[in-house]
Amino acid sequence: MQEAGKLGPAEGLRAATYATLFGLISATGLRIGEALGLADIDVDLVAGVLTVRGAKFGKSRLVPVHPSVIAPLAAYRATRMKQVPNAPQSLFFVGSRGVHRGEPLGDRQVHRIFKQLRTQLGWVDRGGHGQPRIHDLRHSFAVKRLTLWHEQDLDLNQRMLALSTYMGHARISHTYWYLTGVPELMALAGARFECFACAGEFDHE
Repeated sequence: MQEAGKLGPAEGLRAATYATLFGLISATGLRIGEALGLADIDVDLVAGVLTVRGAKFGKSRLVPVHPSVIAPLAAYRATRMKQVPNAPQSLFFVGSRGVHRGEPLGDRQVHRIFKQLRTQLGWVDRGGHGQPRIHDLRHSFAVKRLTLWHEQDLDLNQRMLALSTYMGHARISHTYWYLTGVPELMALAGARFECFACAGEFDHE
């Protein structure tokens, strides 16, 4: 987000657009298409809720946002309205340069900027996709949430349905994948099982 905030031109909308977009995805786990598809009316900063319409599999859902997300979204909206006053009011994120100024922000353009920032930051591959992707921000959101619940010793089975609904997964099995497919969570689960096994041995004796 800091690198995105340095994008030129100075005093332009471009830096604010990408810093806010990538920050929103990181904080909510939205898919890139869901974030770009947000209409201005879908971003309710009073209630602190996003309305994601016609997302993957044609489903819509409400996505509450953390209080720390509201101020950046409000700041971006104010900047956008000031710098691109003629942009269609139905859009939240808009292009900021040339013929695309005020138009819907394109997926290919966003990926190009992400690749540029990724190179500047020197990010390296940790998975099987060659290079970090925007979609990995969504994965990081889910892993951090599950890790936090695990560290708080909360019952993940009771909370998994809520997380699945929040992220817009078609099946809860897609959410459970994180417990088996992410090394960090596997390590936590293994440690908990080891404690459980040790306690069982002690009780048995």
